[in-house]
Amino acid sequence: MTDHLDLLPVATAAADLAANVLRTHQPGTVTSKGDRDMVTEVDFTIERLARAFFHKHTPHIGVLGEEEGRTGPDTDLVWVLDPVDGTANFLHGSPLCGVSLGLICGDQPVLGVIDLPFLHTRYAAVEHHGTHANGRPIQVSGTDRLADAVVAIGDYAVGDGADGRNRLRLAVTQRLVTRAQRIRMHGSAALDLAWLACGRIDATIMLGNKPWDTAAGVIIAREAGAYVIDMDGATHAMGSATTVGLTPKIQPALLDLLQDARTDLVRPEPPT
Repeated sequence: MTDHLDLLPVATAAADLAANVLRTHQPGTVTSKGDRDMVTEVDFTIERLARAFFHKHTPHIGVLGEEEGRTGPDTDLVWVLDPVDGTANFLHGSPLCGVSLGLICGDQPVLGVIDLPFLHTRYAAVEHHGTHANGRPIQVSGTDRLADAVVAIGDYAVGDGADGRNRLRLAVTQRLVTRAQRIRMHGSAALDLAWLACGRIDATIMLGNKPWDTAAGVIIAREAGAYVIDMDGATHAMGSATTVGLTPKIQPALLDLLQDARTDLVRPEPPT
């Protein structure tokens, strides 16, 4: 078993650089990536700064960034960066945004750092070493009933095919309305997984998956005691289509709800 604890100082230093830019700079030029999907000048600045840092300090590890793709050697070990997770929030002056930096080995994350600079909190985890928030160990909630759970949902889809993709999201939301204590949409996958890790929410459902959104958060949530799976209950991997993180005791109820919502979409309409 390889221990990646020695790479945590590198990740922490990179997160320091990135969080400082996010905290001290205005969004700058905003470029459209598609329907209601945008990237700011700060996104590019952070990604390029971090990429240069990693190529200097860990040249043997590849880098995958949301904005400019994969660079470096073609190895199983890869830094995965979302320079601004929650860009729409950042553009509107919301503090619910941050830097998400993960290290994956093959298709599983082994190290993660999420810095939420406007909330003055940094979450960090290394496989088999637990999760810490500002240096203090944290763990998921002990919530054992869906009726007592606060459940976060990822953003609804935009762009081509959004109406079709949102059918399942809306079906899940409709079922959660009657069964969960509360539903939240924070607009940041990294924040949702970090808040799952520290017990501020009890589950998060993202009916989509991009590695830069989830790499850091998955290991942070897991090391705090969360289950992170796909919609079918299989162990979540970077290639999974969906991301479901939850405190362990509500897994059966939440998976049943997700399956029921999916079944609703294929059930024929009753005759009139």
